[in-house]
Amino acid sequence: MVAFGYTLMTEQAGPKDLVDHAVRAEACGFDFQVMSDHYFPWIDEMGHSPYAWSVLGAVAHATERTELMTYVTCPLVRYHPAVVAQKAATVQLLSDGRFLLGLGAGENLNEHVVGRGWPPVNIRHEMFLEALQIINQLFDGGYVNFHGDHYRVDSARLWDLPERRVPIGVAVSGRQSCELFATLGDHMIATQPQPELGQWWDAAREDEGGEPSRRIGQLPISFDRDREAAIARAHEKFRWFSLGWKVMSELPGTAAFSAATQTTRKEDVAQGIPCGPDPQAVIEGVRPFVEAGFTDVALVQVGSADQQPPFFDFAEKELLPALREAFG
Repeated sequence: MVAFGYTLMTEQAGPKDLVDHAVRAEACGFDFQVMSDHYFPWIDEMGHSPYAWSVLGAVAHATERTELMTYVTCPLVRYHPAVVAQKAATVQLLSDGRFLLGLGAGENLNEHVVGRGWPPVNIRHEMFLEALQIINQLFDGGYVNFHGDHYRVDSARLWDLPERRVPIGVAVSGRQSCELFATLGDHMIATQPQPELGQWWDAAREDEGGEPSRRIGQLPISFDRDREAAIARAHEKFRWFSLGWKVMSELPGTAAFSAATQTTRKEDVAQGIPCGPDPQAVIEGVRPFVEAGFTDVALVQVGSADQQPPFFDFAEKELLPALREAFG
């Protein structure tokens, strides 16, 4: 059975609204919730970007059942990996064991703000490898000293360590990232429903005797009873989604994302994002993930805070029942 999640999109809503959305998402039946962790929105029209970890702490106390997850945190430049481990352990305690730490190699958009520059992808992979090693060692307990090419850790220890170790999800986009990182994470994260990603991931873990992994994907949708309004909103706020990860990871700011998508048409967006009131359109959007072996799919309702409550009504009464009937 496929698990369906809701995305707490920090780029679309302020912190109090996000907590309210988390409560409502749990009440209407979503299995898990993921939260983006950005310093900037992708484009100015989105309009928000509160600090994800403060919001996660509030969400952990406001909810009771749903699994919580970062989708994803970058432990390379803006955050030191030792601090990421501390934050994750704390949220695991606050949520009574419901937290999954989703990690990825990040984007220039969010990491440049601390003034250390944005390294090329091969260096980012080296940094991510060291970061995963540090975080895993801290989760093991005890004191950690680490001297790598990119990070140093001097006698660090997590003093409030949860009984249930924080599981780690790792975002991958190709064969190299699967082979490098599969044995340092528990679950695979990917935004594209490519079956070969899971095959490469599983092969790397089998070589090391790793346990089977979940495969966690994400799909933006734009619900509105008026399909044309849904398409217009998706174009206004989510046209950047069509750029692809290699481009998205390199652009330095919201103006660059706007410039890169200035020729993107509404019909282009509607081809990639299910828009309107028909659950079948979302089912067809989810289907490639299921056929590629994904076990979990988090939905993103495109739109600001006031567009989330109508979506929750739709999700509870129509969408989630239809998805579970289709993929149960």
